[in-house]
Amino acid sequence: MAGALIIGVGPGIGRAVARRFAREGLPVGLIARTEGTVRAAAEAVEGVPVVAGTADATDEVALRSALDEVTGKFGTPDVVVYNAALIRPDAPGELSVQGHMDAWAVNVVGAITAAAHVAPAMAERGRGTFLITGGMPEPKRRYVSLSLGKAGVRTLVELLDQEYGPSGVHVASVTVAGAVEPGTDFDPDDIAEHYWRLHTQERHEWEREAFHGP
Repeated sequence: MAGALIIGVGPGIGRAVARRFAREGLPVGLIARTEGTVRAAAEAVEGVPVVAGTADATDEVALRSALDEVTGKFGTPDVVVYNAALIRPDAPGELSVQGHMDAWAVNVVGAITAAAHVAPAMAERGRGTFLITGGMPEPKRRYVSLSLGKAGVRTLVELLDQEYGPSGVHVASVTVAGAVEPGTDFDPDDIAEHYWRLHTQERHEWEREAFHGP
């Protein structure tokens, strides 16, 4: 029994994506940094089996363990969504080296860890989808670490596509060009539709980036 696995199921996009895939009858695996966050996300999902685990995306051992917990119960996922990010304002020169390393670890390296852990099994099976939440279509000087991270996400998507795409794994990002807020042009439920659309695309239709703007 495969399903959808969402890493970073906060109250915005992650939770909305979980609900969107659940509406299609897919079992859902949820991973977040804190028990309270993942519990709230699990309570928001209805009608399908749910497995919830906690892990900091920057902790390789914990993240791999949480991924194993979900795949141990559901099998290799049909789709994995990496939605973890460290979003904070910082201008050039404001962050320490460690601050930049911390941001990069969440925004990019956690996605590499997750992909390396689940995508090979998808490739062996011959199908699967790996999606990363992107953003910052244009770099902003007041969001240096986030701008760098989202640029890294675009490059990572290209690299993962080169590695796993030929074996049937659709790798793509969803670029969100604004602050997520219910009832606005950036309503998380509207954004979640991009993830479902990318997952259901036929191979000849594959996109590597979906864009959500105002």
